[in-house]
Amino acid sequence: MSELHTDRLVLRQWRAADLAPWAAMNADPEVREHLGDLLTREQSDASVARFQAEFDARGYGWWAVEVRATGEFIGFAGLDVVDDDLPFTGVEIGWRLARAAWGQGYATEAARRVLTHGFDALGLPEVLAVTTATNHRSQAVMGRIGMTRVPEYDFDDPAAPEGPLRPNVVYRIGQDAPR
Repeated sequence: MSELHTDRLVLRQWRAADLAPWAAMNADPEVREHLGDLLTREQSDASVARFQAEFDARGYGWWAVEVRATGEFIGFAGLDVVDDDLPFTGVEIGWRLARAAWGQGYATEAARRVLTHGFDALGLPEVLAVTTATNHRSQAVMGRIGMTRVPEYDFDDPAAPEGPLRPNVVYRIGQDAPR
């Protein structure tokens, strides 16, 4: 499995030491605000096992993100195949960071590196991003990395309950876009 590096971050394979801070993130209502229910420790650990299995099968997926200077785990960033139940297909970029890491440019930095990997190493023709219509922080990152909204792809998530988690927006960037 490849590691990706930026000036301040390392995107790497998951480690056992990541499980506790990952579980804390998944139990944080602010981190999960646009994602749905909080996860138990068991659900959180199972998600990392899925991430690893999918990465091993495809050669890409969700990398653990750590701060290069300290080695601190701060979340994840990566690529995933769009869920089967969505009204479009493709590969999606995403990120999730611990609250202490918000507002420092880490999501944008990690996402730019992931895009470069997706286009240059994987040869993806385009990358999509999906979030709730109310997740303005993630939409701002999408804009900063050169993505544009595709309103005709916007959809109501059938798995989400009625309310703010149901309406979703979609952004895209093509391989030929300036980065």
